[in-house]
Amino acid sequence: MSKQLQDAYIVSAIRTPIGKAPRGVFRHMRPDDLLVHTLKAALAQVSALDPATIEDAIVGCAFPEAEQGLNVARMSVLLAGLPKSVGGVTVNRYCASGLTAVAMAADRIRTGEADVMIAAGVESMSVVPLMGYHPSFNAGIFRDEHIGMAYGMGLTAEKVAQQWKITREAQDAFAVESHRRAAAAIENGERAEEITPVEVIEKFPNLATGEIDIKTRTITQDEGLRADTTLEGLAKLKPVFAAKGSVTAGNSSQTSDGAGALILVSEKILKQFNLTPLARFMSFSIRGVPPEIMGIGPKEAIPVALKHAGLTQDQLDWIELNEAFAAQALAVCNDLGLDAAKVNPLGGAIALGHPLGATGAIRAATVIHGLRRRNLKYGMLSMCVGTGMGAAGIFERL
Repeated sequence: MSKQLQDAYIVSAIRTPIGKAPRGVFRHMRPDDLLVHTLKAALAQVSALDPATIEDAIVGCAFPEAEQGLNVARMSVLLAGLPKSVGGVTVNRYCASGLTAVAMAADRIRTGEADVMIAAGVESMSVVPLMGYHPSFNAGIFRDEHIGMAYGMGLTAEKVAQQWKITREAQDAFAVESHRRAAAAIENGERAEEITPVEVIEKFPNLATGEIDIKTRTITQDEGLRADTTLEGLAKLKPVFAAKGSVTAGNSSQTSDGAGALILVSEKILKQFNLTPLARFMSFSIRGVPPEIMGIGPKEAIPVALKHAGLTQDQLDWIELNEAFAAQALAVCNDLGLDAAKVNPLGGAIALGHPLGATGAIRAATVIHGLRRRNLKYGMLSMCVGTGMGAAGIFERL
């Protein structure tokens, strides 16, 4: 027996600042502690909501092992002091893990199977290295270069740059603009409502006294921004993935640490607890592409998400296109004809960082608060995904 889908509303969206990896502000902080902090901050935004109504917490993580393993979702729910009736599941779709968590949470509500859901993402690239501690590749990757390329993100960016004729100069210019917009956003205080400050406690041995000195500081801003970035400076950097390539550390996303969390509810819960919705979740899409050009994934996912939402591309007011690499972001923008003024208005991952499984939740918070702050209607989040995929999700400000 079929039943009509109901709407899923976002009532809370928050994230930590993004720290640089592996030697940044969160280098000694456990990722599950980052997630716990973010869950508590998200719940604090809707203090009228009874936590006992939460059905489940879906958490994205690209490398769910070690300190962010053991089903980090459920462990963090318990550590955050939520009712033991709240479930927890960790999902992995690499760079789209956080956005996938949001979509899965929304679907539980839209189908009427839940009324309150948490969607989140967490990643510490300082604590858990890229590829994890014990990568084990199937021997098949050595028999098929196309599958093997699924594991070489930088080389896929080089292939996109070659195939879509994205020059080194264009990539560097894109990177400079990312830093410029990010710096302007911080100066104007445009990210304040999406960020929850994080207190970092550091301990140092005092050789003179034989005691442990404790230093506490509060992190309020993203760490990766280099406001003095110039074209001249970027031009001096050498390619890092191919000897004669164009992809450098300066026009690629930064390895990072961070977490983000959203709370989604049904209309019944909105009325029951007199909550104010920040946005409505409209649609989600995922599309596969050849692994060797994985960065072009959003080009395939975005039209599908727009179709599901019943929108046209020109109706989008805000586009968060994750900047895994300038090469792939430019290729997507050029192929789809995206309005550059609407793409990453506050800067992107090249300037701010890309904590893999957390990025979807983090950028969702950026979209949602950006729409409200600028009184805009429709926002979209999209990213390429390792092993050859693209994802896109669309939100409506209410």
